Amino acid sequence: MNPFELKPQKADKIFTSWNKVFLKPYDKQTVDPYTRLRVILMSGTEFESVRYSHAFSRACANNDVRRRLAFLRRGEQLQQKRVAGLKPADETILEHTIGYEQLAVDLTANLALSEKNAYVKQQLDFALLEDFDHLYRYADLMELEKSGDPARLVGSYTEIMPGRPTIAEYRHPYDDVCFYLNGYLNDLKTKLNVNIITAAEQQTMNFYMNVGNLYVTPLGRKLYNEIAMIEEQHVTGYGSLKDPSMTWWEGLLMNEYTECYLYYSCYEDETDKRIKKIWEMHFEEEVAHLHEAADLLRTYEGKVWQQCFPEGGAFPELLKFRPQKEYVRRVLESVRLTGVEEGWEEVNKLPDGFRYFDYNAKINGDVSTVGTHLVIDRAIGEFGKDWRLQHGEHPIYALADRTQDNTEVGRVKHA
Repeated sequence: MNPFELKPQKADKIFTSWNKVFLKPYDKQTVDPYTRLRVILMSGTEFESVRYSHAFSRACANNDVRRRLAFLRRGEQLQQKRVAGLKPADETILEHTIGYEQLAVDLTANLALSEKNAYVKQQLDFALLEDFDHLYRYADLMELEKSGDPARLVGSYTEIMPGRPTIAEYRHPYDDVCFYLNGYLNDLKTKLNVNIITAAEQQTMNFYMNVGNLYVTPLGRKLYNEIAMIEEQHVTGYGSLKDPSMTWWEGLLMNEYTECYLYYSCYEDETDKRIKKIWEMHFEEEVAHLHEAADLLRTYEGKVWQQCFPEGGAFPELLKFRPQKEYVRRVLESVRLTGVEEGWEEVNKLPDGFRYFDYNAKINGDVSTVGTHLVIDRAIGEFGKDWRLQHGEHPIYALADRTQDNTEVGRVKHA
């Protein structure tokens, strides 16, 4: 499938009445967990497109261009509202959050498995273990508050157990910045993977920043705000991978291509027939946006789309959500890594005076009062052990004990 070779529909066909935007939400009791993840993913992708377009417009002095950007952006807004409206009103903030973290785990694992660039793959694997731990801590909060069923929400697709303990994830800001991709010679799938994961993590960060002060319990508020800071670190890391040599026009084209790729992937992978039709409709709309972005590139920068897509523009392997439990278990072997400038190193091998230790200690303060630790400590106090959904023993011995929350692995040398 090459979206550049398709005949686009008229761009203004996307504008429609509200009754065609506000569609019937899915039933949270019967929806397939991966359908929920696609809804979250595509809402975040639309958020990223709108965010980029606004930033572009604010950096542009040509009002004719700004009008064309506004036209495209209005369509993206309508798409985002249609996708976001698929989530039902009775889905709580915490249920929504379990979906966010399951998406972070399974999306990252699936992207990592398809990634040819070893450096990008390592960044994906590194952050994967942190989102995996977030899922575990939010699930225990849900069990403590008796506000839902984490097992039903994730289905049989994803395990829930400790990853790199969240308390160990706080790194000095200098150590979350990665090397960036450089030029058109990078594999198209790599560029797509970076675009996709950056948008997904950006949405997660924004969501936690917005709801952290709205959560009703003090423990929940602590948990959301603490994990939101880790999502900031992830957005910094993933975002720094993006090629800074791309012009605004090239970035716009790549964003529209990413949306085409994702909507087509969702269409091919979707099991809900009603929602499958929405992915198909949005794909056709995004093809029109892509052709408009290509015209803007040609008109204002004198480039044709083929210069940005030397591979020819055909979609690489599509994104398909599949359980990756065994892959995550293998990646858990690197649970003791932390960031060191543009690379990674085991905490055991860091010099005693490295900035990680001082920064982490300042942020956490008294470890016993940290929300991400308290939620597990209280679950153990109430149930006798933490809540997990695991299919076999935890592969890391130090994290296998369900009667205590290990706050030292990946944070304290030789833990």
